[in-house]
Amino acid sequence: RLYQIPFEMPDCEGASETRSLHLVGDFSAPAEFFVTLGVFSFLYTMAALVLYLRFHSLYGENKKLPFADFCITVCFAFFWLVAAAAWGKGLTDVKAATQPASLIAAMAVCQGEEVVCSAGTTPAMGLANISVV
Repeated sequence: RLYQIPFEMPDCEGASETRSLHLVGDFSAPAEFFVTLGVFSFLYTMAALVLYLRFHSLYGENKKLPFADFCITVCFAFFWLVAAAAWGKGLTDVKAATQPASLIAAMAVCQGEEVVCSAGTTPAMGLANISVV
């Protein structure tokens, strides 16, 4: 929810005055889907472990239970792939919305002819990239 993040930029009309600029975009849905699926996968894994360890005889005797377990696991694997792809796209959108060139282009104070704006350092996105991998 980048629109909730304000940042201050200088106002050239008054040397000590600043204006607040808000970022654009809401990329929370892919991240929420990714985390929700991770939580549900963890809960299902814990339930399956209890079933495997505590009720091993029930799992071995019932022929439908292993097949149902297999189907649920296949569904989780598919949704995990979809969630990782969605989070990858969401991260790409966040990077595009927060890249320094985009932010400088959005600042009216940087549009003057004699004004030189510099973003400084590029944000580090290494850990975010690792989360997609």
